[in-house]
Amino acid sequence: MRQGSMKVSILLLCVFFCCALNANATSFSVGSYGAKGDPSVDDTTAFVNTWKAACASSGDVELLIPQGTYFLGQVIFRGPCKFNTITVNLKGVLKASTDLSRFGKGDDWVEFSFFNGLTLTGGGTFDGQGRSSWSKNECPTKKNCKVLPTSVKFVSLTNAEVKGVNSKDPKFFHFGVLQCNNFKASNIYLKAPEDSPNTDGIHIERSKSVSITASTIGTGDDCISIGQGNSDVLISGIKCGPGHGISVGSLGRYPNEGNVQGLIVKDSIIFGTTNGVRIKTWENSPSWSNVDNMTFQNIKMNNVYNPIIIDQNYCPYYNCDRSAPSKVKLSNIFFKDITGSSKSQAAVTVKCSQAAPCQNVNLQNVNLQYTGGSNPTAVCSYANIAFSGTKVPAECTSA
Repeated sequence: MRQGSMKVSILLLCVFFCCALNANATSFSVGSYGAKGDPSVDDTTAFVNTWKAACASSGDVELLIPQGTYFLGQVIFRGPCKFNTITVNLKGVLKASTDLSRFGKGDDWVEFSFFNGLTLTGGGTFDGQGRSSWSKNECPTKKNCKVLPTSVKFVSLTNAEVKGVNSKDPKFFHFGVLQCNNFKASNIYLKAPEDSPNTDGIHIERSKSVSITASTIGTGDDCISIGQGNSDVLISGIKCGPGHGISVGSLGRYPNEGNVQGLIVKDSIIFGTTNGVRIKTWENSPSWSNVDNMTFQNIKMNNVYNPIIIDQNYCPYYNCDRSAPSKVKLSNIFFKDITGSSKSQAAVTVKCSQAAPCQNVNLQNVNLQYTGGSNPTAVCSYANIAFSGTKVPAECTSA
């Protein structure tokens, strides 16, 4: 057999086996369990019953949500389950109830939790219908506030992948990733108005081996926020704006927070945001924690306030306790090849903790032009910091 014919034969065999695997997946359609796909009809019970059947099935499973608009209250897709893997094929639009009493004690709308092998795909949309709830959100001004529902939360999943789905107008966060291991998201589109409160795109907490790639996020808070207890997080190919940029934190607010280590943010565009890449920690932290080994590289800023900012005096409230400095220790932080334009003259701000000065902060080939016409500046305090390569703004001296 000629080499070319052999390659074609191998390719055809691969296609055959892939199709055979898909054909062998047991499919459960929400329509078979009573869902109407009519926004005037509540389909919550139909979704719950479809999940119960899928969860009890063995092998590879598909949960199909055909085209249509489905009105839902709180829906919990929770394991453990018998299947090996499950593909949730979202073709339609899910619309959240605007009645906050429908969400019970939980702080989420749709939850996938406590099982392995999730793939969420299909090109469909989660519509949180958050506009009716944003005026009820007291969290921007009140420290001990009632948190509104996150649109989609992923909890204690292993080997999960989210690709090609959309979210709009959440009541609170779009997506939350909590205690997951090997979680991947790609080609997702998250959208909310610039003035919508606390509508973080993706919040990650206490998770390991997470990647967020090739996605577009425009919202009213952080495009992506990396909370406490995370390790080995990759963020790449993100278009972020409007919003508050890509943030680590806030950290140091609660006792016994986990360390954060091994973050890479690269090859992304941030535009029209209040911050670019940011690390934020609370003053007067109740306990010590560490942030180590973070790289922000090849990021283009376009009309961004605070393109590079480390803020260890973070507190968004008027009555902040500033009686002690932050107890979050930052070390080995690298900003490389960060270019573009800053809407604030202080294009680089590195304000570290007096109790634990930042160690080994490196800025290499940073070129950020101030849109106001004069020279940009760098403001630094309590930091062991080094500049190399292109230095715009000029390097600062630490207090």
